[in-house]
Amino acid sequence: MPSRISAELAHLARLARDGGLDLSQVSLRVKADLLMSTPHPAPDDLAAFAEMAAALVPGIDEATAVILARKVAGWRHAPDAVLEALRARGGEVLAALVRHGMPLRPTEFEALASQADAALASALTGRADLTATATLMLVERGDRAIDFALMANTAIDLPRAALDLLVARSREDAAYAHPLLARRDISSTEIAPLFLFAGPDRRLAMLESLAALDSLSPTERRQPVSHDAFMGWLAMAADDQNGAFGALASHLGGGPALARAIAADHSRDLAALALTAAGASVEDATRFLIRLGDEAAHSVERIFAVVALMRSVRPTVALRLVMQVSGTPMPATTRKGQHQPAMDPSGTPARIGPARPESAMTTDILRRLGVRREQG
Repeated sequence: MPSRISAELAHLARLARDGGLDLSQVSLRVKADLLMSTPHPAPDDLAAFAEMAAALVPGIDEATAVILARKVAGWRHAPDAVLEALRARGGEVLAALVRHGMPLRPTEFEALASQADAALASALTGRADLTATATLMLVERGDRAIDFALMANTAIDLPRAALDLLVARSREDAAYAHPLLARRDISSTEIAPLFLFAGPDRRLAMLESLAALDSLSPTERRQPVSHDAFMGWLAMAADDQNGAFGALASHLGGGPALARAIAADHSRDLAALALTAAGASVEDATRFLIRLGDEAAHSVERIFAVVALMRSVRPTVALRLVMQVSGTPMPATTRKGQHQPAMDPSGTPARIGPARPESAMTTDILRRLGVRREQG
């Protein structure tokens, strides 16, 4: 043992002998400080510390145990016996160990996350090594403080199931939107439900992601809203906004959740997107929005903004977006394929036929390209 540490402990021993000092509350803390001040503590000193902890930790007061737990939790030389003695205290002592970096196996994370102790759950939320399963278990508790601590912990990836729960809660509590949008580990497609809260750059990224998704898996093209149906919405817009929003939502294959989301968005961006998804022209959609007669309708700046938004989004992408914002499932796609039997009427396996002719548009493009090549 280094001479300085020996001298300090000898001094404490004299105080205890001559002055009646109860070392049980301070000796562990002092020895921990002495050992932690040494870059490479001697094995004998660590063994003595472990033996002392096993004897004294069960009897020290809670405040002292918590202080000791904070000191040794993340210390790479901490003897297992010391950590185990402190861990056995449970409660605030265990929470302090967890919060300050006590090594944990994945199964231990999940076992701790399953406990009802709020302080322990709070301690887990700040861990950079928190497992995906434990993260989901914590989100499933439905505790707002825990949710916000997890969203602020950018060292972990939020598993998709946990993200879905947090996004769903953002529809009822707008305060969730900011910490979710601040994360850069969430893709633009996954965060698209928060479109209304996003800034211009993030909105553009969301629209581009949804457009790419729509190109890979096209949404069924819908017939634009009929003139008569639109005129009905227009007639309701001034006197019965909720009725107009309900009719618009129903036309898109949504329900009350979509209608409520449209009504709740006073920027009228969602209404503009829904009208675009319905196939209304920009001019007709603008008439509808102005007819609402609300604050947005009286703002020239706002009208220009929604017009720009409608011009930037094609109907199928707008449909995906409004459904995601409102948490409404996409309408089922009607299958238009034709059944082709594997055998022809003669009982002979069907052979591959000649390639189908190109569409008129494709043929025209190819013809023009050929002409240009010849001219070149």
